[in-house]
Amino acid sequence: MKSLPAKLPAKLSRALLGPLPVSRDRAMGISERLSAMTSLGSSLEYLAARKNIRRGGLNDWAIARDGYVRRGRVTRKVLDLLADERTTTALHAARVAASAALLLPGSGRWRGAANVFLGLSNSALYPRHRYGTDGSDQVSTLVQSATGLARLSSSPATQDALLWYVALQSNLSYLFSGWVKLIGKEWRDGSALPGVMRTRTYGQRHVWELTQKYPRSSRALAHGVLALECLFPVLYLRGGALARPVIASAAAFHVANGFVMGLGRFVTSFTAMHPMVAYTSTPASHPAVAGRDDRMPAAAALVLGGGAVAAAALAVSRRLRATDPWPGSRTVTTRHGNELCYLAQFPEGSEGPVAVFVPGLAATPEHFAWITERLYHEGRGLVTYNRAGYGPSRYRAQGPYTLRQSVDDLVDLIGAAVPADRSVLLVGHSLGGEIARRAADHLGGRLHGIVYLDSSHPAELNRSEQQDETSGALRESLATYMVSLRTGLGALLNRPDWLENLPAPVRAKVMATYADPRLWSAGMREWDATEADFRAHQGALPPIDAHALVLSAQTTVDRDPEQLLMHKELADAHQHTDRVVRSAVIEGADHDSLLTRAGLATDVGRRIVGFLDETTRPAAAAPENALEETR
Repeated sequence: MKSLPAKLPAKLSRALLGPLPVSRDRAMGISERLSAMTSLGSSLEYLAARKNIRRGGLNDWAIARDGYVRRGRVTRKVLDLLADERTTTALHAARVAASAALLLPGSGRWRGAANVFLGLSNSALYPRHRYGTDGSDQVSTLVQSATGLARLSSSPATQDALLWYVALQSNLSYLFSGWVKLIGKEWRDGSALPGVMRTRTYGQRHVWELTQKYPRSSRALAHGVLALECLFPVLYLRGGALARPVIASAAAFHVANGFVMGLGRFVTSFTAMHPMVAYTSTPASHPAVAGRDDRMPAAAALVLGGGAVAAAALAVSRRLRATDPWPGSRTVTTRHGNELCYLAQFPEGSEGPVAVFVPGLAATPEHFAWITERLYHEGRGLVTYNRAGYGPSRYRAQGPYTLRQSVDDLVDLIGAAVPADRSVLLVGHSLGGEIARRAADHLGGRLHGIVYLDSSHPAELNRSEQQDETSGALRESLATYMVSLRTGLGALLNRPDWLENLPAPVRAKVMATYADPRLWSAGMREWDATEADFRAHQGALPPIDAHALVLSAQTTVDRDPEQLLMHKELADAHQHTDRVVRSAVIEGADHDSLLTRAGLATDVGRRIVGFLDETTRPAAAAPENALEETR
């Protein structure tokens, strides 16, 4: 007979390892009650803070409805009805009642109707609470909709399919969250946890102090979270041998988040999926899950395989469109071996400076479409191009990339695309403005002037707290897009709102380029070099002997006044006795809408035409050194 100490390891192993057998009805019961706690807390919060949906509040419908102006008339009327404070309040009151009822014992079909109502009403209220809605609301909608349909169905196979659906969604949520984290350097080196704990939104001072006191434990915990999410599906291996520790760890993770980061609803919303995971990970031979229908994973794999084939075909189609140059385009090989594709347009009778447009980071020449259309109709010569690695342009350079390479490429492009007897007006947006500024010294007398469109400044990362803080987010965003698109997830990419503001003929081309991983790879390459270059910047900007027009987006300078000072420095660098220097703030514009919104971009085009007229007429040669500041 074994001694008591010898029995303990076996008992401990059985307690910590192995599946978590729960029946179908029990899995649905636990899940719907946990999810009901989420919706109950959510609706009570909204009812307690109704000021947020009133005039001037966070979710003032008079402002929020602008995001749905492109929807059909019927949809807009329905949204207006739901957004009425009385309707919103009534729905939340009904949700409170339904959620409270689901916390009661019982398993009748009425529970299915209550769950479906909660799922549908949450979806209907999403536009009303767009700001403040979080992942917990989305997860509760998923669980309640699936559980409700399962309750209403009398078919065990249908019920099992719905439970498998929730379980698979749970696996995907952890899996994708983990692999996205893996992209970020902070999670790989273990510094993410203290970084989060020091933020204002989710931080906790005492926990942050602990991460500083015990850095090794902090890194181990961060790596543990990363491993948990990336490897969550291992709980299905070997008959669910790891189901207990994995589910317990995930539940503990959410409880910790709720306590430390204030994400209380995340605790009940995400753990509401765990009973479905426990049910589906238990071996089919176990009595608790006898008769379980396991065809759903095979069906999901078949759909996933078909989706992968379709996604691959779409990616190939987009790549072909993205790399297909516009009719009339030409190619120039630069001194670095890069092949730049450009389109030169010279209307009949055009004369004077040729406008050469330099796009920003991870942007396309089509972003200038409204502006170039205005200039072309005014009879101005213009050149648009893709930097190396974007669209049909090829990156062939050897060695590490620097901004000087893009400057050299721009100079070589001008030499090939602009007739030798014509001067050049450089028009640069964002990073393109900085590349244009650096090209000035290499163009000499050919440079007529520079138009800075909400331009970057080489000191912005050192002088602007906001730019410094967002640099990390920009890097993470570029990396996320690059990796996601490389792994074939381009089919899931939503069309960005700004795309619909561009002229219709260029939208498909821009979307194809936007969904091409080459765009984001080029953007990442450029940002790595730009960040290193900008952080090393010292001293004042050198003088430039050329005319200048500096246009700033109102949102940019209102949000960060330091940007306005730096834009003024760009203008000041052009101050010479015989040069025209003008600046203005474009009201109602942000960094991107300055180019993409028809009204704003057309205004920009009008200002550029006026600037060209002013700087090319004989009077422009007279002493004029005024800096015009307009709002």
